[in-house]
Amino acid sequence: MAAPGNKFFIQEKLGQIAAHHESFKALWETKWKPLCEMGVYPFMFGAIADFQPVVDSIVAKGLKRPYDWDEYALCFFPKAEQLVARARAAEEEERNQEKASELYLRASALYRIARFPAPRSPQQRVAWTKGKEAAAAGLRLAQNPMVQVEIPHSVHAGPGDGSVLPGYYHLPASASGSHKAPLIVIFTGLDGYRTELAVWRNGWAALGCATLVVEIPGTGDNPGAPEDPESPDRVWSSLFDWVAEQDGIDQERVVNWGFSTGGYCSIRVAHTHPDKLRGVVALGGGAHHMFDPEWLDAADDLEYPFDLGHTLCHKFGYGDDFERFKREARDKFSLLSTGILNKPCARLLLVNGTEDEIFPIDDYYLCLQHGVPKEARFVPGIKHMGEPASFFIILQWIFKLLDIPGDAAKFMSTIPSKPKY
Repeated sequence: MAAPGNKFFIQEKLGQIAAHHESFKALWETKWKPLCEMGVYPFMFGAIADFQPVVDSIVAKGLKRPYDWDEYALCFFPKAEQLVARARAAEEEERNQEKASELYLRASALYRIARFPAPRSPQQRVAWTKGKEAAAAGLRLAQNPMVQVEIPHSVHAGPGDGSVLPGYYHLPASASGSHKAPLIVIFTGLDGYRTELAVWRNGWAALGCATLVVEIPGTGDNPGAPEDPESPDRVWSSLFDWVAEQDGIDQERVVNWGFSTGGYCSIRVAHTHPDKLRGVVALGGGAHHMFDPEWLDAADDLEYPFDLGHTLCHKFGYGDDFERFKREARDKFSLLSTGILNKPCARLLLVNGTEDEIFPIDDYYLCLQHGVPKEARFVPGIKHMGEPASFFIILQWIFKLLDIPGDAAKFMSTIPSKPKY
């Protein structure tokens, strides 16, 4: 830990139980409803009019932890299916592409929360599949369409890896072999996958930048073996091989931005593939103390909506064996213990809120104390990821890095969901 006395900076918070863990009703009223009304994480592409009836049914059932994840997921399906039916009618009968896109994406938002925080039960896995179908349909018809690309993962694959890394990709129409575009590679987080972080494409498209959104090992459809700490390195080698083949991409202006748990992967990729990246942003990530048993024991009760420690256990390939995860994870996955932080590093910006209760800010102090000098900005008094100030910090940093005339406020106006239909 980085605070005096070998303590976490938020040591006094450990052992507390946040009010939203009392029940789903408490989660909605104290944390989620305002975010849904604004159309921001975790409700990207969502509409409060779609969610409120679902929430009412969940509250009527009295759902609370330990959640029956199948029962929880099924509550979202009827409304999502209605939206998909309306979207198909808009696309096929009304020929209204804008309406169809919005409705498909609103359905994907419902399926997303149905499988939140991770598809660990049979019906949550159904929600993930249906959510992908709805998101792909909506993004195909959107103003700045995204297509799914299948990045081969064979040359670099190791034991336990899959063979394909799916990603959502937008290349501006203006990009060509003679007019190449910068590329922003987004690493998604523990619960936000490519189906949601595709929301960032519009801001980058307006600036002439391509966007590629991919999940990290242990989440979504990433082929990396979740229990293997080196599987991300292999997958990213395949990703960069694919990027090198894209004629419309400026190979000298490729930037990586990792969100939350994706920030952990971004810190790693900055050290394992420094020659492939103009710069790297790790927003709200971790490195070492995120795996401390004391932290993991407390994490289920803090800022995260549900059982953070157990969701991380699932992500890193331990299934439900939380005790073994706590015993082994730090030595196995820590970027300090494994020597990653002392390798050569790409230009790296570390951003987080000082009061983060998901990944300790202590880990960013640790990153600054090891290896080559790095850049950092901590947002005081704010919890995980330091939102919204962190977004403006990062966008301005990337604009300068890529030498593009961006307006962060205008960019951020593209993020909230604004339902029309």
